[in-house]
Amino acid sequence: MDEQKFEQWALVELFGHQRIAGRVSELTIGGQSLVRVDVPECEATEDEPKLQAFTKAFGNGAIYAITFLDEAAARMYVRQLRIQPISTWDLKRALQSLPAGSASRQLEFADEDPRY
Repeated sequence: MDEQKFEQWALVELFGHQRIAGRVSELTIGGQSLVRVDVPECEATEDEPKLQAFTKAFGNGAIYAITFLDEAAARMYVRQLRIQPISTWDLKRALQSLPAGSASRQLEFADEDPRY
């Protein structure tokens, strides 16, 4: 029997009032089934910088609902939601937890870049 791979554009609603949109597929890691969301690149606007494409995976317990969409509608949500794979606040906090010296130098570079 030839199994078809599941892939569909969708808006995924997560517990904690979070939403993410992109191409949804199944992913198995360590024998556990996850929902994979491939978020496409989002072009820059007058007010917002360009966002790179990224992939996130979620366990079934994290998902509240999935609304299947066509590609155009999913991309519209991507532009509207402007989700990033990691927030700059989390990144700065992670850099600060590095051994003394290395984090402060990394933060100097981040402070020089207006995107951070």
